[in-house]
Amino acid sequence: MFAAALATIGLGLSACGGDDSAPPAQDSPETSDSAAPGGESAPADTGDDSGGSAAGDATAPGTELKVGDKAVLPFEYTSDKKGTIAVTVTAVEKGTEADMAPFGEKAKGMTPYFIKMTVENVGGTDLAHASLKLNGVLAGGTGTGVVLMGDIPGKCDNEAAPAEFTTKGATYETCSLSASTGSPVTGAEFDEGDAYSDGPVVWTG
Repeated sequence: MFAAALATIGLGLSACGGDDSAPPAQDSPETSDSAAPGGESAPADTGDDSGGSAAGDATAPGTELKVGDKAVLPFEYTSDKKGTIAVTVTAVEKGTEADMAPFGEKAKGMTPYFIKMTVENVGGTDLAHASLKLNGVLAGGTGTGVVLMGDIPGKCDNEAAPAEFTTKGATYETCSLSASTGSPVTGAEFDEGDAYSDGPVVWTG
C-alpha cells in the first residue's frame, strides 16, 4: 500500500529524537515535521484560535479526559487552514506485532495501537483535506518514545478531512497509529501549539 511505502519509524526519548539513516527511495526523512502519507505537510503548530469559537470555549491545556469525551481545540494545518475542531477519542485498540510487518525490520518488537476518533468542524472555517494526528501515551502520561508516521490500511487509516469539511458541524472519522516497545499505550494526547505542547489534552481509558 502507498501509505506503508511512505511510513517512517524512529526510536528516541522524544518525538523529535532519532537520526536513522535515510530509508529507501520513497520514504520520507524522519523528523517531527515529516511529510504525511500522500505528500501533505504535517499539521503546523497552533497559534491563536481563529476558528469562530470564543477562546473560553476551548478545552484548557492539561485537561484529562476519558475515552468517549469531547475536547474543543484550536487547530492549524498550514498557514491558510486554521479553525476550531472538536475531537472525540472513541477507542484506543491494541493490535499485534504482525500488523507492523509493512514497516519492515525497524518495527520488530513493536506493538501497534490504533487511536480512533471523530473530528468535528466547530468554527465553520475551511479545513478541507487537513490531517490530524494524536500521539499515544503510556501509563502516567509519558510518551512512547516511538516516532511513527503512516497507517495500517483496514485497521488504522489516517484519513484527511473530506472536501466538504468546510462548514460548522461537519464531521469525519480517522485513526492515528501509535506503537510501543514495552509498556502498553493507555491513552492519547493532543499537543499541537505552544499552550498544548506544555500541557497536552489527554484521553485515557
